[in-house]
Amino acid sequence: MNTAPLLAPIHQFLHCRTPQAWIDEARRPDNLPLLLTDHLVCELKAAQTAMWLIRKYVADKASSDALLAWLKPWEQFVHSENADLAFLEQHKALSKSVISRIEVPWGDSLVDKMVLLIKEELHHFYQVLEIMQARRIPYVKITASRYARGLLREVTTHEPQTLVDKLICGAYIEARSCERFASLAPYLDEELAAFYLSLLRSEARHYQDYLALATEISATDISVRVRKIGETEAELIQMPDSELRFHSGVPA
Repeated sequence: MNTAPLLAPIHQFLHCRTPQAWIDEARRPDNLPLLLTDHLVCELKAAQTAMWLIRKYVADKASSDALLAWLKPWEQFVHSENADLAFLEQHKALSKSVISRIEVPWGDSLVDKMVLLIKEELHHFYQVLEIMQARRIPYVKITASRYARGLLREVTTHEPQTLVDKLICGAYIEARSCERFASLAPYLDEELAAFYLSLLRSEARHYQDYLALATEISATDISVRVRKIGETEAELIQMPDSELRFHSGVPA
């Protein structure tokens, strides 16, 4: 697979590449269970973020409550460790037609892009869980990395800039995920490498969708905010980190 055309805009967008020290630590076989577990949780977090954006900014109360209930089984799984896995087929049933909208000019764009993202991220969740089960890696709860929290500290506290900044943060998280999948794939076994490379196209589109939404919603040029949040993202990636996670910095 020629990944260069997909990755060129990602590398241009991000302010740094993944440090080799992170790759060297992440590729160790004894760290694979931890990395897959964090990857699993990251897929759910990505879906939760997209769901939150729909519920916060577009859906009416009834739709918001229904969406919250729809996602609840996934959340119960990552908190309980032994929930029934029957819920995993539900992601196919989510449809943008069930969401009643508050009238905002960009509402349809946000719903269209975020519903697709939710369905894809939850499908990836299912794929990671399948890989873990095939390799007899049990799901065990782990702590979250500081990465997302560090990014969200940059978010402005007044609307609509709050929403715009959150979308820019989403773009960086998706772009970094794409870059990390590609960076790590050459060091993994054939099955895992193929899986990670298969994720690149959707992750690249997700970052573009977030940026497109931010541009559509903002009344002013977003380039200054994109650069500022990107600088923070690069600092987080290059700082020493005591815990290995999918978006962690350089191993301390």
